[in-house]
Amino acid sequence: MERIGVVSSKGIGLTLIGPDIKAGDRAPDFTALDGGLKPVWLADYRGMVVIISAVPSLDTKVCELQTIKFNEEAAKLNAVVLTISMDLPFAQTRFCHTLNIDKIKTISDYKDREFAHAYGLYIKETGLIARSVFVIDKEGKITYSQIVKDISEQPDYETAVKEAKKLGA
Repeated sequence: MERIGVVSSKGIGLTLIGPDIKAGDRAPDFTALDGGLKPVWLADYRGMVVIISAVPSLDTKVCELQTIKFNEEAAKLNAVVLTISMDLPFAQTRFCHTLNIDKIKTISDYKDREFAHAYGLYIKETGLIARSVFVIDKEGKITYSQIVKDISEQPDYETAVKEAKKLGA
């Protein structure tokens, strides 16, 4: 399913592929790869509050800022924070080491694009993931979702963190 007009990049409209996932929906499971090329499933974190911070590429300033901010917040939360992008796992690991990112888990969707397609965030024009944030409760239900309208802008950190705290994070 193609969705036009949901996101843009600096005002240029983009096409998202996949369903419109929002608060109230069950969080679709997916597999992505960690820095050691081992599979990571969302189901691995059932029973925990999870924040998914999706970024187009860690090699951009806004994605870097988003990852740094959620790393800072993760230090204060009882939640798993997953940052997911299409970047290769090796690049994600290098990025985290360079910037001392150690409170979140970076995972890569480059291989099968399961996350991007399951969450309706695959950008047809670029092959990247749309900037977004999801908060998932301990039972696997999405309680907060934000797809950032223009992927060159930052998400609403405060509301996402408040929602996670409300769930016991």
